[in-house]
Amino acid sequence: MKKSTILVVAAMLAVTVLIGFRLASNKKTIDEKNKQPVNTNVAIPVTTTRVEEGTVSQQLVKTGNLIPFKEANITATTAGRVTNVSFNLGSQVRQGAVLVQLDNKLKELALEATQLNIEKLKKDVNRYNTLLAGNATTEIQVNETKYNYENAVNQAEQIKKQIQDANVKAPISGQIVKKDIEPGEYVSPGTVLGTVLDVNRLKVNVLVNESDVYQLRKGQSVRLSADVFPGKVFTGQISYIAPQGTDEHNYPVEITVGNANGLKAGTFVNVDFSQKSNQKALQIPRVALVESIKNPYVYVIDGNVAKQRKIKVGREFGDTIEVLEGLTAGDQVVTTGQLNLSDGKPVQITK
Repeated sequence: MKKSTILVVAAMLAVTVLIGFRLASNKKTIDEKNKQPVNTNVAIPVTTTRVEEGTVSQQLVKTGNLIPFKEANITATTAGRVTNVSFNLGSQVRQGAVLVQLDNKLKELALEATQLNIEKLKKDVNRYNTLLAGNATTEIQVNETKYNYENAVNQAEQIKKQIQDANVKAPISGQIVKKDIEPGEYVSPGTVLGTVLDVNRLKVNVLVNESDVYQLRKGQSVRLSADVFPGKVFTGQISYIAPQGTDEHNYPVEITVGNANGLKAGTFVNVDFSQKSNQKALQIPRVALVESIKNPYVYVIDGNVAKQRKIKVGREFGDTIEVLEGLTAGDQVVTTGQLNLSDGKPVQITK
């Protein structure tokens, strides 16, 4: 082999070794850099706003469930076998009408026997009084006869009451909505035979805040609407305002709808009191919410750290939303930059 060729090969080997050494050195440097901890405490720039309690001015509207004006059970007050039932589901009945009749035969016979005894005892009382006037009997005998007579009269009145109770009457006027009896059945005192509803009138009970209830008065006219009758307005009247509120300072208010006009019990309605409601409420910008209203939470600034805080929201007022639980006035919530945050992340507040 020529000397020049040997020199070329040697030079190429030297270059290859040098490149390999350099690559190994660079890899070592890169590996050392990768082993160094990444700085995760970089402050995230955010903007914030303070939670404030503001006055909410809006129409005073409450939602409630229509219920019958009156509801009563048809109840047996004496025992007996049912001989007649004069109502069905949907029947219209008047208060005092006989709806169920029980077998009265034994009671009627007992009344006849008692009345015969009363007549006999009445004659005995008159006879003993005459004898006493002639000193032919004693006062004790006269008093005993009077006692037996009065006791028989009392028994007759009791039997008459039992006969009357055997005719079960409608407790109120209205419509039969439940029937639990048929002829031939035996009933005991207290047995419920059916239910009557007064649905010619309806009522709805709502809770009104302390700051609004003082603006209401009994007899005041209100407007009602129902989703099942879009665009239709019904008229009601405040029939009751509770003199005492609940522990949450809400007052039960009852509204009566005198003419149902197709409305049925159980329908949800909106009660518009036709006046403004001025209430205090904690409010935050809607953009401060990280998730939806169904699962809301926000980030609150604590020092220079963001803390995740679950909240309970209420009404929406345009760009703001009411906070019922989870925040207090003065808390500082994040309004922008929260998508890059996690609980405990350092932040930098920007303007």
